[in-house]
This record gives sequence, C-alpha cells and structure tokens, in this order.
Amino acid sequence: MKFTRSRTLSRSLLVLGCCCGAIAFGWATTPSVPHSASWVQVSPANSPPARSYLAMTYDPVSGKIITFGGFDGMGYLNDTWTFDGVTWTQVATNTPPPARAAAQMAYDSVTQKVVLFGGFDGANYLGDTWLWDGTTSQWRHARTAHHPRRVTGPMLFPDPNGRVDLFGGFDGHFYQLTMWQWTGSDWTQVFPATVPYARSSAAVATNPTIDQVVLFGGLADVNPNNTWTYNGTTWSLRSPANQPLLVYAASAAFDPNINAVILFGGGSGGVDQNTTWQWFVAAGNWGQVATTQSPPPREGAGMAYSPGLGRVIVFGGQNSETPLNDTWQFMP
Repeated sequence: MKFTRSRTLSRSLLVLGCCCGAIAFGWATTPSVPHSASWVQVSPANSPPARSYLAMTYDPVSGKIITFGGFDGMGYLNDTWTFDGVTWTQVATNTPPPARAAAQMAYDSVTQKVVLFGGFDGANYLGDTWLWDGTTSQWRHARTAHHPRRVTGPMLFPDPNGRVDLFGGFDGHFYQLTMWQWTGSDWTQVFPATVPYARSSAAVATNPTIDQVVLFGGLADVNPNNTWTYNGTTWSLRSPANQPLLVYAASAAFDPNINAVILFGGGSGGVDQNTTWQWFVAAGNWGQVATTQSPPPREGAGMAYSPGLGRVIVFGGQNSETPLNDTWQFMP
C-alpha cells in the first residue's frame, strides 16, 4: 500500500511515495561495537538561508563544496553557494537552473564538471540537465538528445570509471530502477545484469580508494531496507548483519580520514534521525558510530567532504518540518 508524504515540503506537494510497512517498521539489528567520534558545529561568518532537500557535492576544480536550490518551507530556491572550509559564499550566476528541490548532483572527473539532474518545482517533476563549471563559477543548460525520466529524488554518484551515473527516482506514479550514465554531452542508458530494487531518495556515496559505490535505503513500493554495492560493472545485494534503520533522504559521503563511507540522519517512519553509521568494506557490514555529540535529527541535508576543512560536513535539511541552515563537521 502506498501513501503520499507532503509534510510541508511544498504547498503544491513534493510527492514522496513509500511503502507503509517498510518505512514504519524497518528497524535495525543490534549494531556491532561502535567506535567513538563526534560532530562539531562550524560557525562560518556567512551561511545560506535555511533549506532542505538541497543538492550538494564537492567540486575539485574550484576546490569548494557547491550547493544548489532546495525548499525553505515557503518556496523553492535556485541560488548557488560554495563552501571553502571557512565560510559560505553566494555565487552570482548568469543563468542558474530553475528553482527546485530534491534534485541531485555529482562530479564528473572525465569532463571536470558537476552534473545536476531532476527534482521537483512545486508543480512538475524535472528532467533537465545542468553543468557547473568550477573554473568560471557558472551554470550551463545541457540540451540533451536523451535523458532519464523526469523524477524527484534520483541517486547521482561518481561512477568508479570516472563518469556520473544516475539510478532510480520517483516520477509521480512509479519508482524507477533504470540506470543512466552521463557521456559529457548526453545521457545513455546502461544495463547491468542486476540492479537495485526501484526506489528514490536513497543514501549513496562512492569510495574511490576501492572503486565501490554504496547505496542504502530510500523510498519504494517494495521494501528498500537493503544495502547494495557497485563496482562500475556489477551491482551486488549485500547481507550485512547490522544496518541502520530504514531511512529515506539520509546523507552519505566518503570520509578519507577513515577511508570509509559514512551515513547520517534521514527520516524513518516520519521521525527524523541523527545517528551516524560507517560501512566496513572488508566485513561487508554497517557499524553505528558512537558520537559524543551529533547534529539535531534531520532529513534532506547536504553532505560532502571538504578538503579545505579536512572533514566531512553536513549542511541544512529539515527537522520535524523546520528547515535548517547549520553546518557541522564530522570528527572521527
């Protein structure tokens, strides 16, 4: 049985469907012995206004984290901000993408551009592609011959082969399980022998040291309470002894300080979380990280590693429908 979540993500409704049983009752098993770490709040001189369901990633060309759009509780946004490890700076762009929330973006190391796709603008599911050039700090609309379906909550991630891949999303009627790759000028559909079950709003991150993508959770008609890994050719369903609660709109990033993908927060059964988890590659298992301090619970936050700060940061999101604009760094 599917229902529609509106919460207050939009007066016009940002549709997020989910499986009632999976979202309400997907509990984690007892975690393995965690190690201790902490989250520390950063106090930059300037910060973007509060927002949730923003798109955020690290751009190696500019050496900064870039964030775009989101929802501020009243409307959809189309502003662009960068974070250099010290402060946030709004970037004046000539032709920004139209306002939206629940889009995603990732860095393509082959073309050295950040790729943004999808989202929802309060009335329409979006299927346009935009490229961020870190050398000029400008957006360009990529007018493609082909593109994935117009969706909210797609999963974009750096492919181990250097390209940007896209999986899933929700088109207003159905969750998707197709996979696409950005060629630099167009989208081409790819057909791995096995793909994850259809879903949107899953947590996804790439570990570049072993060329492994990790995907967990999300929203779906079929229970998405599972972990998948991808090596650039093959998706594998994993069977970890421990894993997080089933969460949607959680945040994930690779932390080179511990050489691991970490996952934070997300919504579970309508309750926002603030736990931190680490994916242990050798064991094929999740372990909860015991933190002495954590950001407030949230979903729809941005998360990326900041070389300028030398830490993974979390920015924004929403806690019980209240948009946030705080910045936190993870101290493993």
